Amino acid sequence: MFSKGFWKRRSLRVADDKTTTAAELTLRGSIYPICLVTVLFFLWGFSYGLLDTLNKHFQNTLGINKARSSGLQVAYFGAYPLASLGHAAWILRHFGYRAVFIWGLCLYGLGALLAIPAIKAKSFGGFCTCIFIIGNGLGSLETAANPYITVCGPPKYAEIRINISQAFNGIGTVIAPVLGSYVFFAFDDNRALQNVQWVYLAIACFVFLLAGVFYLSAIPEVTDADMAFQAAETHAGEDDRPFREQYRLFHAAFAEFCYTGAQIAIASALTARDKSYFINYVRDTRSATNDSLAAKFLSGAQAAFAIGRFGGAGMMHFVRPRWVFLVFMTACIVFIGPSITQRENVGMSMLYVTLFFESICFPTIMALGMRGLGRHTKRGSGFIVAGVFGGACVPPLTGAVADMHGTGLAMVVPMMFFVAAWTYALAVNFWPWYRDTADAFTTAEIGIAGGPHRDEETGEIVDGGEKVRGVEHEEKAEFMRGT
Repeated sequence: MFSKGFWKRRSLRVADDKTTTAAELTLRGSIYPICLVTVLFFLWGFSYGLLDTLNKHFQNTLGINKARSSGLQVAYFGAYPLASLGHAAWILRHFGYRAVFIWGLCLYGLGALLAIPAIKAKSFGGFCTCIFIIGNGLGSLETAANPYITVCGPPKYAEIRINISQAFNGIGTVIAPVLGSYVFFAFDDNRALQNVQWVYLAIACFVFLLAGVFYLSAIPEVTDADMAFQAAETHAGEDDRPFREQYRLFHAAFAEFCYTGAQIAIASALTARDKSYFINYVRDTRSATNDSLAAKFLSGAQAAFAIGRFGGAGMMHFVRPRWVFLVFMTACIVFIGPSITQRENVGMSMLYVTLFFESICFPTIMALGMRGLGRHTKRGSGFIVAGVFGGACVPPLTGAVADMHGTGLAMVVPMMFFVAAWTYALAVNFWPWYRDTADAFTTAEIGIAGGPHRDEETGEIVDGGEKVRGVEHEEKAEFMRGT
């Protein structure tokens, strides 16, 4: 079992100039790697949801002011561009996706273990450092997982795949606030600190075990040559342009920055004087609501978010993903408006609806933004993931407005950033340069019965159910074999 060949097959270095089977995987062949990577989406959803409740807990336990507690958000989201444009991007381009998965999980586990002594010492600075390490781990995972889910399997279903996988991210954000409301807020401060330590120990054990699973699993790698093949097959590629001229990519990265900033500002931004923004909004605008109840309401809002992703993915099976994206992005702008002026259950319900429509925006921007990048796919995905840095920039701005004019009026800030992200939704639907590239992949038959793919039993390249023949098809076969 553990022969020399066994270890050789699990080498983490993959030649980027050769095609693999990943670009032509059928639905059946992509199920296992997609399921395995989807576990990662749950992990960072859980971590993100847990962070929100930890902010409030540290304000109470360590006696720090509310402005300092925002250091957790800055440490967490500030690590993303360092990973997606730095170390994780380098590993992805020189080794492969599996190497980045293992690297990210190890960083996550290391940060979780170091958090335990930091908590025991009641060192908020030490805990921020641990969160920064965890953020680097999660940023690494996002740098690899989002593009991997998008490109692993038939490109026709890329948006559906990534939205379903991201739905488990939403499930993680639902569970974490509920856990926080019972584990942190339901006990005295010393007991709550002990519970936090056990939570991080369990997280560390799980992620190190998962890293081992990734190392032993022979999941298909996706190379630049694979993506160049997909771009050539769909006639949508622009990888002949230099990277600096991939303007659609940079627009998508800008939209991701604005959207993510708005989403985080609604769900968990911090004001200079108060708790997580959603919890603070509910407490300020709804009568007889304490921290624990507000955390449960946040969990309900995150549940609406998760349901929206499953529902949006279902819609994409019948309607072009770009249209679904436009409708959901527009609805975010429409429904956040009433939360500015309304109070009690009406204002809170508007945030619920807004979170529902937020659901598909992040993964769909990711999938659409990567269309046609070809050999630039790995590098380009890092730029889109770096847009998560918006989560470190927009919330403080929202908090500053909330301090000056109240929590309700502060919703104007995320609304403005939603409008900025909306420009990408408009472009991808109405500008032919954007639209045609997106549609070329949506209608592609690669990996679908009847389209060009590798037969899973014989290994032969087939097109329309028959072995490829003729000069054009022989060239296609040679391209797919990487010879």
